[in-house]
Amino acid sequence: MKKAIFTLSLAAATLFAFASGNEGNNDEAGPYKINTSSSTVNWLGKKVTGEHGGTIAIKNGTISMIDGVIEAADLVIDMTKILVTDEDMGQEYKDKLVGHLMSADFFNVAEHNTSTFRLKTFTPESGENMYTVTGVLTIKGISNEITFPAIVVVKDNQITATADLTFDRSKFDIRYGSGSFFDSLGDNLIYDEVAINFSLVAQQ
Repeated sequence: MKKAIFTLSLAAATLFAFASGNEGNNDEAGPYKINTSSSTVNWLGKKVTGEHGGTIAIKNGTISMIDGVIEAADLVIDMTKILVTDEDMGQEYKDKLVGHLMSADFFNVAEHNTSTFRLKTFTPESGENMYTVTGVLTIKGISNEITFPAIVVVKDNQITATADLTFDRSKFDIRYGSGSFFDSLGDNLIYDEVAINFSLVAQQ
């Protein structure tokens, strides 16, 4: 079945997943707190007839390191702060789309006002500051493991991380317009595959 892309440029979802080759950090260092003003999360949702994009806020997050390596990380996303930034859409329609995304058709924000990511493991890869990150993503109270590549740099008591990842929204019971749950949607099909791109900054 077709899958749909929701790009949550979650600028934060990846930070937790990264280790670092920082030369100056020995012993336990942390926690690093995610700077919610400097970190960004953007999303892009695609369907048969077009696409929509926007931002979403990071509520808080922390990262802990030992001997220059990230040992633990948690990120909390504020689902009450979803915005639509389509340049060709008026504010009235943006507000309507935001309301729909927050409804039970999608993220059911009234009952689940945060989403979270918790780091499980990361593995250094070839290439400077490159890692493979594995963690648990929880949306609408449903948890699934995800794995994705990330770039992480630790310098001067600051961690920066960027990444692109995808996940299947149908695994989080986000059914609206999904070909995984409904047949013959035609032009009403919204793809299931969610693409996330984020940029995170964490400081001690």
